[in-house]
Amino acid sequence: MQALKMRMHYSQSRQKVLAENVSNADSPGFRPTDLKPPSVDPGRAGVVLAQTSVGHMGLSGQRGGFDGTKAPRFEVTPNGNAVNLEDEMLKVAQNQSDYQLAASLYSKGLGLMKIAIGKGR
Repeated sequence: MQALKMRMHYSQSRQKVLAENVSNADSPGFRPTDLKPPSVDPGRAGVVLAQTSVGHMGLSGQRGGFDGTKAPRFEVTPNGNAVNLEDEMLKVAQNQSDYQLAASLYSKGLGLMKIAIGKGR
């Protein structure tokens, strides 16, 4: 439940940052910003990965495939603004989807707790 609360708080904060990026799309010299996602420490969460075969991947912190969020942006308008509205709106939509998922899981978790203590239904 704590991880879901942290994820919801991150999504709320990120929504504010992304909205500032969109609102400054025409401001000369403005550079868009974004929040770094919260890191989950597997050891602290009580989850440990076991490498039981040489073919298993280890915990190296690297993800496979292409991560477009780290791609450098080269589009800068003549007035120095680097906001790309299409990118920002995609981030806003993904952030909204992430928040709705976390809120739904949190709500289901609360419902399960109510059932467990006998106050459900």
